[in-house]
Amino acid sequence: MPAALPSSYAWLKEEPGPRILKEFVGVYGVAEDPGPGSNPAILTWAKMVGLERVYRDDATAWCGLAMAYVAGQAGWDNAPRGNSLLARNWLYWGTAALVPMLGDVLVFWRGAPTGIKGHVGVYVGEDEDAYHVIGGNQDDRVSIKRIGRQRLLQARRCPWRINQPANVRQVRLAATGALSTDEA
Repeated sequence: MPAALPSSYAWLKEEPGPRILKEFVGVYGVAEDPGPGSNPAILTWAKMVGLERVYRDDATAWCGLAMAYVAGQAGWDNAPRGNSLLARNWLYWGTAALVPMLGDVLVFWRGAPTGIKGHVGVYVGEDEDAYHVIGGNQDDRVSIKRIGRQRLLQARRCPWRINQPANVRQVRLAATGALSTDEA
């Protein structure tokens, strides 16, 4: 059973889609096991998306794994460019979106804009300084964090097969809480 969303994001439960967002809301709160153990749910995700040979414990950064899991549950391709565990590989998923909107996959840099480290999650909303992102491995759990706009590498939109859901839109939110600085 997923953890309760913070009150400021409770409206997400009523959103009819996009399905990739709904799938993330459904696993909100799944967390790493403290210490040397690993959460069996996260290990199951790895097996379901074919990453069980490379993802063996939750000490490994798992934002890309969480993204692959929810993308697969939503009926989308979950292996962009071969290895969904690497956050920056999500730059090759879906189609580029010039203006991020509800349900878009957002890819961020970590460490340095030109480095190899990254972070991936799904757009929930935005304020003047940040995108509000639901994703895995944010404080070692599936959570919603504010990530600075300047760190965005690209937004990627689901490759809709028929029509984009009517509720895909920009969402303005209050700037509450600190900016996330390192999601791993």
